Amino acid sequence: MKVYKSQALAIIEHEGQFYEKQITDWNTFLNRQNLFSALVNDLDSFEKRNEGLNGATLEKPMGDHEIWASGVTYMRSKTARMEESKKAGGGTFYDRVYDADRPELFFKATRQRTADPNGKVRIRKDSGWDVPEPELALLVSSKGTIEGYTIGNDMSSRSIEGENPLYLPQAKTYEGCAALGPCILVSEDPIVETTTITLEILRSGSSVFSDTIAISQMKRKHQDLVDYLFRECNFPVGCFLMTGTGIIPPDEFTLKSEDEIRISIEHIGTLVNYVA
Repeated sequence: MKVYKSQALAIIEHEGQFYEKQITDWNTFLNRQNLFSALVNDLDSFEKRNEGLNGATLEKPMGDHEIWASGVTYMRSKTARMEESKKAGGGTFYDRVYDADRPELFFKATRQRTADPNGKVRIRKDSGWDVPEPELALLVSSKGTIEGYTIGNDMSSRSIEGENPLYLPQAKTYEGCAALGPCILVSEDPIVETTTITLEILRSGSSVFSDTIAISQMKRKHQDLVDYLFRECNFPVGCFLMTGTGIIPPDEFTLKSEDEIRISIEHIGTLVNYVA
């Protein structure tokens, strides 16, 4: 089952059919345990939508949720971070994080700072080395249960983070620093580990970078990340948690204005954004 947000409408795709209903409170609508069963029961109050997604302008599928993120959960991320920060003396920090019991968790974005599908993300004006980080994002209820999955774009300034690991908040959190969508995958079972994430970056219509990784390459378990996040944080409406990236463009690559970023995750779809 997939849940899309289009203005005041919730559009649900289930077993080849589309349904729609006006939702005034997305916080309550999404923040339910056993969300899959709840949505199946809700379908009786939805109207059939014969045109599918035609005519729908998709928005980020969230209410007033915070977005948090995990770092150094893939080996490729560890090696890239060690390389970018070694001149600042922080190269071993990421090696220690990768091997530690405690994961790296950080606040990423509010709804205001998050772009819609097909919307514009930004690179910082004071940064010269910038990349998108394609990530599986978890929809987590206020009780700490994983209720769905979506695609996250964790925009990152590698030049700022590489100067000093303590600059991580500036490298990660700013206007237009994230995107979510195009929908939330809600299912009875956890997403399968063979699921792949693909990143493609187009410049003037031509592909300048592409790579794919399976989420099975993650060192940490999704629920373990959630459990650490909820140790000392409360989320009254739930939250989204990005689970880290295993795809890093080469060091000589940096995003440019008008680049098209395409992040695809099997079973969910493709999140498209453009660099402002």
